[in-house]
Amino acid sequence: MDVRYTAVFEQVGNAWMGFTEELPGANTQGETLEEARENLKEAIQLILEANRELTRRRTEGHEVRREELLVSVG
Repeated sequence: MDVRYTAVFEQVGNAWMGFTEELPGANTQGETLEEARENLKEAIQLILEANRELTRRRTEGHEVRREELLVSVG
């Protein structure tokens, strides 16, 4: 599944800092813009995986329903 996020990159000295507007905590840095971009993709993937695992642990033994939810943002 592909999900789009708004990445914001800022050059700070010789490095690049990056974060997403929609996912707090997803931030990174890199020596080049491309490195920062790839690092940010990895950070997002890791955060989503960790959040899914935490939710699975919290709801273990409970009757829950998981479903995809489509949200349109204007």
